[in-house]
Amino acid sequence: MAQELRLGTRGSQLALWQANTVAARIAAVGGPPCRIVVIRTTGDRLHEAPLSEVGGKRLFVKEIEDALLGGEIDLAVHSSKDMPAVLPDGLTIGAVLPREDPRDAVVLPVRLTPDTTYRDDGGRTLTSHVVSGVSRTVATIEDLVTALGQSPSIGTGSVRRAAQLTRLFPGAKFQPIRGNLDTRLRKLDEGAHHALVLAAAGLRRLGFASRVSFALPVEACVPAPGQGIIAVETRDDDVALRGVLGAIDDEAAAAALTAERALVQGLGGGCQTPVGALASPGDGDTLSLAAVVVALDGNRAVRGQARGTRAEAASLGARLGEQLIADGAGEILAEARRAQGVVEGIQP
Repeated sequence: MAQELRLGTRGSQLALWQANTVAARIAAVGGPPCRIVVIRTTGDRLHEAPLSEVGGKRLFVKEIEDALLGGEIDLAVHSSKDMPAVLPDGLTIGAVLPREDPRDAVVLPVRLTPDTTYRDDGGRTLTSHVVSGVSRTVATIEDLVTALGQSPSIGTGSVRRAAQLTRLFPGAKFQPIRGNLDTRLRKLDEGAHHALVLAAAGLRRLGFASRVSFALPVEACVPAPGQGIIAVETRDDDVALRGVLGAIDDEAAAAALTAERALVQGLGGGCQTPVGALASPGDGDTLSLAAVVVALDGNRAVRGQARGTRAEAASLGARLGEQLIADGAGEILAEARRAQGVVEGIQP
């Protein structure tokens, strides 16, 4: 094995946090030091366009996978929800890290706190305010609906989130929002939206846990497959490196990811489709898988659940995917792909 590993990653705040975390874990088990190689992807270059219009999240991994296949890097670190359901020939997931909170989080603007009261020249009483830097929090779905009102502007570029949340907020306007996390939060606080919906994992990992106003229950918004899991991708034939990565692999998270990816593959893959899936560990080595496929307008949803062991993770996901198709999910997905201009059977 090389004395130095070239670790490929995007250059976003979260991507670099993930890459450095993986490098530290490899070093902790006695592996070689990692040199971070930042690769700018098509998704990064098209940062102003909604994902559903430019080809979906696959655009965040293609150039990195090409570099891995070409031998320019030795391993790649991704948010696993950005990875295609079927990897390119010659590549494999060598390890995953323990899962962070997989739920979607609602972020409300920072609260304005009264600072001083004074009178202007006309004798009017005025109050200046300072931003406290802490989001308002809500305790229940009902509180959230009350806080946002009938027709809020909600920032999210995910068709999965919009499709599920339109059932809670039928009058909401869902608007794409891209960029680094601090940029999104700044735009929210400046009044661009009434709320953002983001992955809780990213907020927590980057030190913004205090900005989570409400973590959406899975019953209200099933997370994206793989959400909260960091995946390390490498070449199939790099046996020595795969041995090192085995030492940092989290078995519970790996089984969950296997089940969720198998379900997506069973549904026909796709990058920007309204599919949610979450595999949760149960007693012993059991795994419970919940999934939903939702029409883009939120009017129809097909849900399913399955249970098995970690060893059965792949077949568990495949079986639930078949069940969802039998229950009508295929029609919903076909309509979603047509609406997004995606040819069936071709992954963007």
